[in-house]
Amino acid sequence: MRYVYVLRVSAFALAVLCAGGAVAAGLGTRWGAWHFRTGFTILTWAVYGGLTAALLGLVALILDRSSQRVVLLALVTIVLGALVSGIPWQMKQRAQYVPLIHDITTDTENPPAFVAILPLRRDAPNPAQYGGPGVAAQQQKAYPDLRPLILNAPPKEAFPKALETARAMGWQIVDSNQDQGRIEATATTPWFGFKDDVVVRVMPADHGSRIDVRSVSRVGKSDLGTNARRIQEYLSKIIRSVQ
Repeated sequence: MRYVYVLRVSAFALAVLCAGGAVAAGLGTRWGAWHFRTGFTILTWAVYGGLTAALLGLVALILDRSSQRVVLLALVTIVLGALVSGIPWQMKQRAQYVPLIHDITTDTENPPAFVAILPLRRDAPNPAQYGGPGVAAQQQKAYPDLRPLILNAPPKEAFPKALETARAMGWQIVDSNQDQGRIEATATTPWFGFKDDVVVRVMPADHGSRIDVRSVSRVGKSDLGTNARRIQEYLSKIIRSVQ
């Protein structure tokens, strides 16, 4: 059954090749080797190839289970191919349930404004200016629980906590001005290295402080919910730090 052997080995090689292609699609974009759209094209082909490899691995497993080594190779092929095709598929599914927006804030009426980061966004496809009521309506529908954080501490105590947490998030701090209650930073996504800019505003409130956050992607119509999750994680970490 040499054809089964060839099928099994070819499927495994295809799965490994597509896994490498999927990783390279993101890292190449992150390192500036190609445009992110090129990276998406590479990833798309890797997904198709990974799915094909998984199906061929399944066929090989059905046709030949003569030894543990044979079965293991087929299972590795199926799992690897499924991972390569499954992760982007999950991202695509997520995109169908989040709005086509990339600017998220805890204050849609008076969003925190960028100052120091503006020069860094000069060539960014997405503007730094807030999109207005249309964007606000989409956000409120998708993320109704996204709200400012009220702390029972004056701004002079809340600001250092906010700055410390921003650093703990792994963001690159661009500017921090305690007198103005403003922190500006850039967050980089781990796979494709997309740059999202964040501005934190700490202001006095009744019996304490109010912390507002805004996170904006530099590229892409949809952020797949990344900015909202980032803000929620950030505020949750501040809450834990003061408990």
